[in-house]
Amino acid sequence: MDISELQARAVTIHDLYDALNLAERGRTWTRADFMLGFVGDVGDLAKLVMAAEGTRSMPGGRAALEHELADCLWSVLILAHRYEVDLETVFTRTMGELEAAISARLGDQPGL
Repeated sequence: MDISELQARAVTIHDLYDALNLAERGRTWTRADFMLGFVGDVGDLAKLVMAAEGTRSMPGGRAALEHELADCLWSVLILAHRYEVDLETVFTRTMGELEAAISARLGDQPGL
C-alpha cells in the first residue's frame, strides 16, 4: 500500500468509529479528541518499547508493539486527514530539508 491507500483505509476505520461513537455516546470525536487519543497511544508505545528493551514488564510482547505502532500511524493519518494535510507532499519536502541540513552539518565536520 502507498500512503494514499493507507490514508483511505484509515479514513474508513475513522468513519466506522464515528458511527459507533454516535450510536454509543451521541457524539463523534473532535480533532482534539483524536490528538488526545494519539498521545495515549504514544504513551502505550513508549511502555512497549521499554519492555522490548528489557527495562520494564508489559504483556503482549512483539504483537502488542506492532499493534501500537499501527495505532500511532492510524492517528497520524487521521490527524492529517482532519487538518487537510497532504502527508506525502509534506513528508517528501520535510525529509529533503532534513537531508540537506544534516548533510551540510556533516560537511562541516573535519575528516568526514
